[in-house]
Order: sequence, then C-alpha cells, then structure tokens
Amino acid sequence: MREFRKVIALVMVLVLLAGCRTAQPTKQPVATSVPPTATPILPTATPLPPTDTPAPPTATATSSPTVTPLPPTDTPTPTDTPLPPTDTPTPTDTPIPPTTTPVPTDTPEAVALQSPIAEIVASLKGLSLDEFFEESFKQLRLRDPQGLTYDGLAEAYGLRNDQLNDLSDAYVRQTQELEAAVLDLLRTYDRAELAPAQQVSYDVYEWYLDDQVRGHEFMYYDYPVHHFIGSYHDELVRLLTEIHPLASKEDAEDYISRLSQVDDQVEQLLEGLKLREKAGVAPPRYIIEMARWQMAEYLQIHSPAPASDKGDSLSVYTVFSEKLAQASGLSAEERQTLLAAALAAIEESFIPAYLALLDYLDHLVTVATDDAGAWKFPDGDAYYAYVLRNQTSTDLTPAEVHELGLAEVARVQAEIRAVFDELGYPQDESLGVLMDRAIGDAGFYDIRTPEGKDRLIAAYEAILDRVNQHLDVAFDIRPRAEVAVVGGPTGGYYVSGSKDGSRPGAFHVGTSGSWAPKFHMKTVAYHEAIPGHHFQIAIAQELDLPTFRNDLFFNGYGEGWALYAERLAWELGLYDGDPYGNLGRLQLELLRAVRLVTDTGIHALRWTREDAKAYMREALGDPSDRWSHEVERYIVMPAQATGYKVGMLKILELRQQAMEQLGDRFDLKEFHNVVLGNGSMPLDILERVVQDYVAARP
Repeated sequence: MREFRKVIALVMVLVLLAGCRTAQPTKQPVATSVPPTATPILPTATPLPPTDTPAPPTATATSSPTVTPLPPTDTPTPTDTPLPPTDTPTPTDTPIPPTTTPVPTDTPEAVALQSPIAEIVASLKGLSLDEFFEESFKQLRLRDPQGLTYDGLAEAYGLRNDQLNDLSDAYVRQTQELEAAVLDLLRTYDRAELAPAQQVSYDVYEWYLDDQVRGHEFMYYDYPVHHFIGSYHDELVRLLTEIHPLASKEDAEDYISRLSQVDDQVEQLLEGLKLREKAGVAPPRYIIEMARWQMAEYLQIHSPAPASDKGDSLSVYTVFSEKLAQASGLSAEERQTLLAAALAAIEESFIPAYLALLDYLDHLVTVATDDAGAWKFPDGDAYYAYVLRNQTSTDLTPAEVHELGLAEVARVQAEIRAVFDELGYPQDESLGVLMDRAIGDAGFYDIRTPEGKDRLIAAYEAILDRVNQHLDVAFDIRPRAEVAVVGGPTGGYYVSGSKDGSRPGAFHVGTSGSWAPKFHMKTVAYHEAIPGHHFQIAIAQELDLPTFRNDLFFNGYGEGWALYAERLAWELGLYDGDPYGNLGRLQLELLRAVRLVTDTGIHALRWTREDAKAYMREALGDPSDRWSHEVERYIVMPAQATGYKVGMLKILELRQQAMEQLGDRFDLKEFHNVVLGNGSMPLDILERVVQDYVAARP
C-alpha cells in the first residue's frame, strides 16, 4: 500500500525505528575525511554472502573483516557533555492484442482493446524513453489518489483530493494488467543504446516493475488489517487527520467527500479479506484480537450499543474542526455547514464502515489459528522468498539471512560488552542486567506534564540542530525541505513531506507515559530524521530525475541508509563523551541483527510466537521485555525488518571497497553523493553505480 511506503520504519502503535514508508541514489571522490572519534572500538561488519552461492555460510565460519575507519579531517568535532505506489496486483493470461489489426467487436480481444487499460497502453506506445518514464508512471500514480495526496501532487495531476483508492478485486487486477504491460513496453527499448544515466533509470524501473509482476501471484497473501503500521484502519485515519490539506473550502469539501466514501471502500476491503480467507490467508488469532481492540478503542466502544457513540468525539472530526477554524475565506455560517456535513458523513459512512469491519474480525477470529509464519499459506515458502527479495532487493535466501543475523548478533554483543567494560560495569553480570543499569544511569525526561513533553520535543530538536552543524565534513548535498519534530501518543517514525513543499517532513516522537529514557534519543533522531530518513527521502524528492526515481522507496536501500546514518554519526564523533548514548546506538544495532534471525525463524523455520519472543529476550539481554512486542510486527510484515541490516552492510561494504580501490583519492562527500544522488534503488543496482563511479574516478 502506497501510504505505508510514506511512513518510515516502517515501518502507528508504539513503534521504535519502524521505518518506514514510505522513497530513492549515484557519483565521484579527493582526500576528505571525518573527524577522529575518541578511538572507539571499530565494529567489524559481517560480509553479505555472495548471492550467486546457494549454500549459506554458517555462523561460526562467517568471517568479519574490519571496516576501515573513515580518514580524519582537519575539522575537529566537538564532544558531547525509525510502500508500493500502487496496490500489488495479478497478471492477466491474455496478452494485449496489437492495435494495428482490426478484430471483431464481440471477441475477448475486442473487449480487452476497449478496456481503459488497453487505451492507456496504446497511448504509451511510440514515446521516447524519457516520455515513457513520465507518462507510464503517471498512469500508475493516477490509480492511487491517496498517494497523490501524500505527495501533494493531486493538482499537478489534474485531480482534487476528493477520492479514496479503489480496493476492489477488479480494479486491483486492472492495475496488475497495466503494470505487466508497462514492463513489456519498457523492455522494447534497447538498453544498450541508452546513455549511462538512462540505463540507470531503465534498470531501476525494470527492477521495480518486474518485482510488482512477480508479486501478482501473491496478491492475497498480505494482511490489510492488523495491529501495526500500514493497517487499513490506521492509515485511513492518518490520511485524513495528518496528510489531507485543509486550508480552504475546497479542501474541506474534498475531506467530506472522502469521509462519505469510507463505507464503499470498506466494502471493497471486505471483498479482499474474504478472498484471502478463501485462499487460506488470515492473520493469527492474537493479531486479529489486537487489531479489533485498537479499532474499538478508536471508536470509543465501551457499551453494548456502539452505534450510540457519537462521531464528534473522533479525531476525524475534532482535527477537521480545529483545522477548519484556521482555513481562510470561510464565514462562520460556512464553517458550521461544513462541520455538520462532516459529522453526517462520519456517522453515516465512517462509523458504520468501521463497525462492519469489526463484525468481520469477530468472524475471522473464529476461523484463524495461532500459527505465526507465512509458511502456513499455500506456497508460503515461495511467498516468503518473494517478500525477502522485495524487502532486501537481494537474492539472499532465508537460510543466508538467518546465518548473517546470528553472526551480527555475536559481533554487536561483543562490542556492547566492551563499552560496559569501559564504564567499569561488572563483567560477570548478564547483558540484560547491565543494559537495565545503563538505561537508568543515562537518565530520563519527566513527561508527565505538558511542560515536560515540550522539553522532550525541544531536546530532540537540539539533537537535530547539532547534527546539522556537523555534516559538512561528510556531505555537500543537503535537502531543502525542513523536518518538524511532532509529539504524540506514538513515536519513533517519520512521515515524508509533500513534494510540492506544502507540508514538511515529520519526525514523530512519543510523548505518552511518564518517563522518556535518554538512552536511545540520539540514535532515533539520527535514524528517522538527520542524516537518516528525512535527509535521504527529501533529497530524493528534490533530484532532477524521472519522477519515478523521486518517488520509489526500496526498503533495503532506505532502511539500510538510515541504519548506516546511525553509525556514521558515531564515526563523526557525535557520541564522543556519551557512552550511554553509544550503548543506545549499539543496542538498536543489535535489535536490527536480531530481526534477521527472528524474521526468518518465524517465516522459514516455523518458530512459534513464543519461540521468537524467547530468542529476542535472550539475544537482546531484555529481561524487562521491552522489545519482544516487535515479534507481532514481524508476523504481519514478513521480511520488512530484514532490510535494515542487509542494506547497512551493503553500504558499508561498498564504502570499504571504494576506500581500498581509491586510496588517497577517496572522498567521503563524493561517496555519499553517489549513494544519495540518484534516489532510492535496489542494492544490486546501487553496487553497479558505485563500481562505475570508482572505475571512472581520475
């Protein structure tokens, strides 16, 4: 779903570094370097197994070459005192017939020719490649009006923000037909005749379209409704309350139009859910129960007569009311009329639709099992292999990813122990006991009052201000778009700004609860905002490239960059004098390694939910059980959590290769230009781009 791709790290429900939604990379090095760190122990990086080698490495046999530290700069660094543009669809068996040959009007071919997709495909033939890139991607984007609102592009595409996506089976299959046809048309262009920059665009677009088409056979293998980021009920509320513009009467009318369509969209959603149930695809029972509880809480259902609950207490009304009060050019009478229309749409469309969805979940929980992994589906192993490739953009097998994770877990655990030794913590204590002690020693923010919440937000803003001031040694490319720190009930994720500049990027920070630990704050800020997701995604949106390369987000690249950004901040000295912050960084890196093991354990090795939680507690040293709730995330989003580590290791590997081959000519800024300068891309294409840069470097 496109909206999920716009929410990074993933990645709504207490999520830390989910990373997310919802994104795009290339270029040339001189002898610049990075300020020396306080000579910390340089982590070694477990190499990714070669993708052409079928046999996975074992954990004990995996070598761990040291990553060369970045060369020092002349500038000292002060020390210190966390989706697809279109719904995934199913290929048609009948190719689109050539338009040059007349056919009888009553044949299947004639019917196909008269379909909207056939007309679109015909209009795409004979274009130059650059025109084809723009027009074909535009046709795909037009099928995703909600995504256009996210990007602030509805007006540019000749639309209003008044439509919800069509989720019907027929429409999804039409989209699949269009994706397959666009891929076929793309392959009619001779790649060998293209300029190098066009070849990169060709490769990225082909990989994306081919991946979409590969996924068509699994169109009903996902979970549209669950407890986590990307679930239908949560994404719709975010679209309405955070993304939809509300600055004018027209915006308000569009908002009401969308509210009035929710019942129709949920009917389409229910059609898809029933087709999934028929195919043997349903979330585990406990996931359904969690999702149902969330929806009931949102609707404030606390009585046997939920229909009596009032719509004016829901955020889709209260936020609308608050924003409408700030909209320009409206009289008091017009505001009241619009408020009344919105409330009517909520009570006649939105609430009944959510209640119908709850009713279906009540049924689904009676037929669901507690089996956690995708292996339980028909052809579940093939599906997991597909999503693993989709989310990492590599050909690594589940076994290879699992062993890579085990090796990385052991490596990062050893680094954490070394920092504990530096702090003088007892060596005979367990990892969990020492981690709990470090979190307490690092301190907390008291967020029980509005003033305390404001102090927490201000502290995050100060972290971003400081990192912004220390990036010149590593970057000569910066985004123009701003990022805002937004407090709320959930946090640890990023929502990209609109491409038209009307809405800044938003780094969401959780301000609920009583105490906010300082332990992870720097790392979360670096990952989600600067130089992580906001930095990378905003740059991609602003590049002078074909539109699809401003827009697409490849999970292995995007989450890999954000995790690389955490480490880069350490290399730049931004954790100097802050051993507790560095432990927070290492614990979150350990989490990403644990994810490789846990995700593949659940979906390939048939681990139970309890098996996965037990492993996480042990590997993370987490007796307080702060992280095992992530298991449910891995269950509903197979392979998504594997992209972080795989992507980070690939970027580090490419940097190491460039440093070794270029020697004194290596320039960190130029390397980052290569990685960031062409938007998000699959990791194998990124590798070719970096290799071409190194080969061409004087």
